Amino acid sequence: MTSNFTFIYDGECPFCNQFAELLEIKSKISNIKILDGRKNLTLIKSLLKKGYDLDKGAILLKDELIFHGADAINTICKEINNPSSSLLLLLSRIFKSTKRTNLIFPLLVRARRFALISKGTTTSLV
Repeated sequence: MTSNFTFIYDGECPFCNQFAELLEIKSKISNIKILDGRKNLTLIKSLLKKGYDLDKGAILLKDELIFHGADAINTICKEINNPSSSLLLLLSRIFKSTKRTNLIFPLLVRARRFALISKGTTTSLV
């Protein structure tokens, strides 16, 4: 059975935007929907009530399951096979490892915050 994925990211974050674009165009995952959290605030508020804060990392919906932060990135990267982008191939290889993802992800969250603050954009979506 094929799973359906929804990847929710912060559309104001340049790093998140790049990754989401690569996922959508180059990952060859046919059953994925990409959503900018800033344009889907009702969904973001309902996820926040369940304890999933987009400010602390991307959110991946896989059928009825919810993955957040490092788990979201690790889970979606494990789904990527033979992407048509060398950058996405590199990222998927790095983040298919749970250990590497958990080590690197906190740095990515800090980089996101720095990039948003540098642009004068609020880090919080709600």
